[in-house]
Amino acid sequence: MNKISRSVLTCLVYSLMAVLPDSGFAQGKPGKSTDPFSFVFLTDIHLTTERNAQQGFRQAIDAVNALNPDFVITGGDLIMDALAQKYNKADTLYNIYQAAIRAFRMPVYNTMGNHEIYGFYKESGADPKNPEYGEKMFEKRLGKSYYTFNHKGWKFMVLNSVESSGTSGYIGMIDSAQVEWIRDELSKTDRSTPIVLTSHIPFITAHNQKYYGSTTQNDSASVVVNSKEVIAFFKRHNLKLVLQGHMHTVEDIYIDGIHFLTGGAVSASWWEGPCFGHEEGFMLLHVEGDQFTWNYVDYGWDPKSKGN
Repeated sequence: MNKISRSVLTCLVYSLMAVLPDSGFAQGKPGKSTDPFSFVFLTDIHLTTERNAQQGFRQAIDAVNALNPDFVITGGDLIMDALAQKYNKADTLYNIYQAAIRAFRMPVYNTMGNHEIYGFYKESGADPKNPEYGEKMFEKRLGKSYYTFNHKGWKFMVLNSVESSGTSGYIGMIDSAQVEWIRDELSKTDRSTPIVLTSHIPFITAHNQKYYGSTTQNDSASVVVNSKEVIAFFKRHNLKLVLQGHMHTVEDIYIDGIHFLTGGAVSASWWEGPCFGHEEGFMLLHVEGDQFTWNYVDYGWDPKSKGN
């Protein structure tokens, strides 16, 4: 057994927390602030025209609005899907998603997942010359696939963690353009500023080891293959949290002062019930100073009630 020089804490939590929300939204340069705030991380929605998913998503939105966080970050896999669909189906799902998120009463920041990428799978019949091929479909409709924003002294960096495998598929990777962008952003960021990264594909996860066996390897589609190199850029900065999706389970791995928090799934097992025992839900995070707490909110969706 290898010597462990850092402690790793993994916990799965199923609970509902109500907090007193703090209103107000601030954008601009990160500054020091002691004002508390809350936000929601809502990932793996897999919005579709089937399984009554639109009703389920609206129920999740209503639950978020009732909690009244400062903002929402989505964690990717927003639709189901664009990878293998004909253009018209992908277009329809994007339109449905864009219409649905207008019901949020607070700002929404979107992260791109693998299911938002148009045409990577051969079944789509997509022409690579199509102006919306690949990541361009997401960028045309929902904005940049990686960007940053600031809120009450915290810096949030939303990453694009999906790249083409070159063989009708995808891998988890932060590409060279983003690596340079991260370096540039950090050069302009005070080292004491608390930082949050958002990545659809996990940087670190024990999902496969937990559910398939302790010696099960992660493949390049289930983790970011250059996560170690990317995290190293933050060594002299105050990286507090990496928000992750993709696995549809709840996981908090704490190592070297960083929480790698996998956010469950709004759709659980693609709107068919719990995934490895994890109910449909989202993460509610409360921030005070440079610390945070989190709870997984089961918003009460019952797949048996779906009307299809």
